Amino acid sequence: MERNQNVVYVEHPLIKEKTVENRLYQQILAVRVLEKGNTLVVAPTGLGKTVIAALVAAERLRRFPEGKVLILAPTKPLAVQHTETFRKIMKVEEIGVVTGSTPPEKREKLYRELKVIAATPQTIENDLLTGRLSLEDFVLIVFDEAHRAVGNYSYVYIAKEYMRQAKNPLILAMTASPGGDPEKVQEVVQNLFIRNIEIKTPYDPDVRPYVHKIVINWREVELHPKHLEAIRYVKNAIRERLRKLKEMGLIETADVTKYSRKDYLTLQGNLARALETERREIYWEALSLVAQLVKLDHALELLEAQGTVPFISFVEKIKLRSLQPRAPKADKALARDENLMNAYDIAKKLAEEGYVHSKVDELKKILHAYFKKNPDSKAIVFVQYRDTASYLVEVLSKIPGVKPVRFVGQASKGRDKGLSQKEQKRIIEEFREGKYNVLVATSVAEEGLDIPAVDLVVFYEPVPSEIRWIQRRGRTGRFGRGTVVVLVAKGTRDEAYYWAARIRERKMLETLRKLKRFFGVEYQGQRSIFDFVEAKKVSLRIEIIVDHRERGSDVFKLLALDPEVRVSVKELPVGDYILSDRVAVERKSFQDLVNSIIDGRLFTQARELMETYPKPVIVVEGRNYTRKVHPNAVRGAIASLAVDYGIPVIFTEGPEETYQLLKIIAKREQVEKERLPRIRGEKRIMTLPEMQRFIVESLPTVGPKLARELLKRFKTVERVFTASERELASVEGIGEKRAKEIRRVLTAEYREEEENKPESGEG
Repeated sequence: MERNQNVVYVEHPLIKEKTVENRLYQQILAVRVLEKGNTLVVAPTGLGKTVIAALVAAERLRRFPEGKVLILAPTKPLAVQHTETFRKIMKVEEIGVVTGSTPPEKREKLYRELKVIAATPQTIENDLLTGRLSLEDFVLIVFDEAHRAVGNYSYVYIAKEYMRQAKNPLILAMTASPGGDPEKVQEVVQNLFIRNIEIKTPYDPDVRPYVHKIVINWREVELHPKHLEAIRYVKNAIRERLRKLKEMGLIETADVTKYSRKDYLTLQGNLARALETERREIYWEALSLVAQLVKLDHALELLEAQGTVPFISFVEKIKLRSLQPRAPKADKALARDENLMNAYDIAKKLAEEGYVHSKVDELKKILHAYFKKNPDSKAIVFVQYRDTASYLVEVLSKIPGVKPVRFVGQASKGRDKGLSQKEQKRIIEEFREGKYNVLVATSVAEEGLDIPAVDLVVFYEPVPSEIRWIQRRGRTGRFGRGTVVVLVAKGTRDEAYYWAARIRERKMLETLRKLKRFFGVEYQGQRSIFDFVEAKKVSLRIEIIVDHRERGSDVFKLLALDPEVRVSVKELPVGDYILSDRVAVERKSFQDLVNSIIDGRLFTQARELMETYPKPVIVVEGRNYTRKVHPNAVRGAIASLAVDYGIPVIFTEGPEETYQLLKIIAKREQVEKERLPRIRGEKRIMTLPEMQRFIVESLPTVGPKLARELLKRFKTVERVFTASERELASVEGIGEKRAKEIRRVLTAEYREEEENKPESGEG
């Protein structure tokens, strides 16, 4: 390391001198990625995740001089920003950016010539599908904003192809927050083939010197009495429709507070599916009511959180559409709804009097006082909607000392034109230089962009998403004390959104800590990325292979969060859970069991289990008999499974008991009997060693470990099968009893009438 004015810099053959400050936590994180393999790094905005990526990239290119590095970012501006950062840091000339606006022929040329490529994921996915790009020589892929790696997002396909194609793969996934839903976090981990998770918080000792305290103020505002009256009218309109749905028997309560937009959309989907199987007039009427509820819910959100002007604009669009030929039925119904029109009239009168929302006056007070005291500071005001951003810029520009500018995304929405990448860059630069001191920004300013650090962040409305909460909050407190002010309209959904984000953030950290324990132990005492020692690695004692269709089950979640269990998700030919080379478990609810008896699937599944695994088990959750089938039919099926197929049926109370049972069986098989889980019956061509082991493993009491020992000793399958009892017994782990049983099976004459008799011995 080298010191310059008390600053210590990183020295590395591929890092430019005096460009990267030596921060211990960055060094340790880079080491862990290099040592532990595919890693998800979760760290707050402002801790230099891009620097960590550059350190890992430098070392990978040093180890593999012919290799390449790919940095993926969700947006073109962010990809360009990464390119600029890597050029500043690394001693590599061939660094460039590839996006959808780059012509295909030029992209192919860049893929050949560049060593470090920053790109948008959609472009890379397209070029992989068309064969323009091979990932064979890439020694590192960085997935920025890794929480997006769910569903059909391009990250998922790219990661899968990378792990399939690359000769020396390594994945570094980075995010400020992967989310609070354990299932979503697990999905990100699986989709990006993560083997290790590293979490850094502002409270960690090695991070604390580089972060500053952030003070969060919750400012409640009282709404104008007439504003509250308008809100009551909209709620009445919602309540009327909920009552009709309740009368139809489609919902249980008409309480407005019990429903969210997500609930309405779920109900809408269920009704649409019901129409496919049964054409009933009640469903058509209900679908129209739910369509109205979705729009009314949005209208209520605008009125509560945004104010009168956005609400008026939304209602006027509904009224205009209702006059069009073949207008939607929902719009026609809303345009003549007395409650909604009363709310509209009140809002219009308030707007004419200059009232939009009590938040506006509170925001004006906050910014006026702040810039009067801190004239050289900068602030960001986050808003949900562009219309609100435009209005606030107009209002705030009249305050002395406040110089606001609107900052939105590139997409144009109707007459509202977005900002091009060039315009965004210009605004950020002018904000940095001080031409503007307040960015009034939509969600585009939350993620990744190199926006100068600010001293004040204002949430015009709370956001229920913990990811967005963390990203917005992270825009302050980087170089000094930061302040976050959350404006909350009293008695509205603002209050619920604020607490939802805080609760989800705590839940997210708890989930990450559990997952971190699941992946292994901390490294200790490393001082430098290029001067470290091997740390002790702890291998997990139990592995359970789970069918991919079980990922949504509570049993899967319990297993995934258990630090003693490593879960591998695969597409299984038979069974739901593989606990060893001989034990496969089919899990059913009691209703599933009944349905499979009725349609005949049960015994087909039982036969496949029996033919594939020597010791299959069926687990049934619950014991509630239904009217669809007589209890004796269920008892008869269970008896047949036990007697005819030799498959035990174990009943459990629910997911918790099933999870405990699976864990106990897996521990007994793997720890006590050293029988590791293995997928049998996979539709793939085995390698020659795999086929040889598979044949030898079919011998009684012989698992994967003993099969290897036998083949090492006798070299061929033929010699294993022709070895004498004495020769077999001399192999470590076999012994006289096992040797005798193996020879008995190999030499006994086959008798068909004995086929269904139980075998002796352990196997």
